[in-house]
Amino acid sequence: MPAKKPTPLQAQDKLTFLLSLVPYLVERDRVSVAEVAAHFGVKAEQIREAVRLIAVSGVPGETHTYQYEDLFDIAWDDFEENDQIVITNHVAIDDSPRFSAREASALIAGLQYLSSLPENADRAAVASLMSKLSRGASGLPSQVAVESGESDDALALIRESVAKRVQLEFDYLSSTGERERRRVDALLVESVDADWYLRGWCHLREAIRTFRLDRISNLTITTEPISHTAGDVTLPETLFEGSADDLVVTIDVSASAEALLADYIPDGAVRTEVDGRVRTAVRVSHYHGLKRLIASMPGVATVVEPPEARQIVADWASAGAARYHG
Repeated sequence: MPAKKPTPLQAQDKLTFLLSLVPYLVERDRVSVAEVAAHFGVKAEQIREAVRLIAVSGVPGETHTYQYEDLFDIAWDDFEENDQIVITNHVAIDDSPRFSAREASALIAGLQYLSSLPENADRAAVASLMSKLSRGASGLPSQVAVESGESDDALALIRESVAKRVQLEFDYLSSTGERERRRVDALLVESVDADWYLRGWCHLREAIRTFRLDRISNLTITTEPISHTAGDVTLPETLFEGSADDLVVTIDVSASAEALLADYIPDGAVRTEVDGRVRTAVRVSHYHGLKRLIASMPGVATVVEPPEARQIVADWASAGAARYHG
């Protein structure tokens, strides 16, 4: 590409020019006046004048006066004898806010997690952001990685189906113990605690359904194009949708933990305060699900009624404790 033809700078352009010149020089350890002039399309003498101005610029220190370390400085011998620009002292720029190494590590780990989700099948932008976080942190981030889980293979296939816009097919073990072959358009993958859930359009039920990944087996990608996308349908705001066959169980829960049960509390559920806790109802598809739910909230949730539910949870907890004692 031919060099830009030098043109005189107008007064209103001089500030913009200087603001662009400083980071350009800072990013390069050494650069010639001729190269800078060609890059900005100005005369070499204009570059020399700008460099002389930069060398007497800076930010006043704690004494509110300009000391040597408060000013930019250059290698003057190189500049005057070799027409080379080498900035030897930076000010202000190095004081820009940066993430700490720990903060950058946490963000990188979160981005690794996000990159595994099917809706982020094109992960180039995520990878670019992780690279920028590593370079821009105030220290070297820890080498962290999100551990692979049992659902990773299923997540990879779901991601592939989303990228190819084709249907998934799998065997699904329902909450009632029945196993059925399902064909699904994948719409969204979500996690609740350690469990992963696929939300998609089920062609068997002709409706949106939620599938827990650890109950999916023989998962395959078909060649059949999807007929529904996330933009075509309205996904329910809650992960779990109630049905007429669900069991309603009364529980006492700490007020601070009530929000964790929002997906399980049915609309219109009565909420009262009993002995410093909130008494309300939750909807579960079966008592096995209730055991898992209560186990995930030790010390903050207690089953009140029906008596059958209390007994089932108590027996399950006792059996678990007995195994530890054994």
